[in-house]
Amino acid sequence: MGKGRLEAFSDGVIAIIITIMVLELRAPHGDTLDVLAPLWPVFLSYVLSFVYIGIYWTNHHHMLHAVKHVNGAVLWSNLHLLFWLSLTPFTTAWMGENHFAQTPVAVYGVGLLMNAIAYTILVRFLIRTHGPDSDFAARIGSDTKGYVSLAIYILAVGLAFVNAWVSLALYFAVAMIWLIPDRRFER
Repeated sequence: MGKGRLEAFSDGVIAIIITIMVLELRAPHGDTLDVLAPLWPVFLSYVLSFVYIGIYWTNHHHMLHAVKHVNGAVLWSNLHLLFWLSLTPFTTAWMGENHFAQTPVAVYGVGLLMNAIAYTILVRFLIRTHGPDSDFAARIGSDTKGYVSLAIYILAVGLAFVNAWVSLALYFAVAMIWLIPDRRFER
């Protein structure tokens, strides 16, 4: 089956996720700049999550350009990814509203970890669909960057209970690793 509907549906869901996140940004009461100061954790959480959703959207987009066809397993694994991505507005809001407290930062990291696991599963099903000797599988290669990201997320979730700021720095570091679209598919 063709991949067009999968791409269109994924784009729509991701657009809704970003819309939900921005709707969580509430305007403060007051007309001076000092009323914005208490909102910096909410805004910073939003920026980090917006970057993450953007990273998933761009890499998903580039990856699907290398895909020739999809099947039911790919559709379900893509839905699995979209499920975890759809929880990002909740974890973002909780973390920001609680000013980066340990548990919300850890739960945010679990969400990031589950997004990465779901993306990895999608990639594995695409390889299975196209074959281990396909051009798609060759482009994926060993996926070192993906597995390093998973390890960093696991470390960061555990560290959230020691120092939430270290975890946030690790989440930011993974985002920086992925900020440039996946060059394996850029060609």
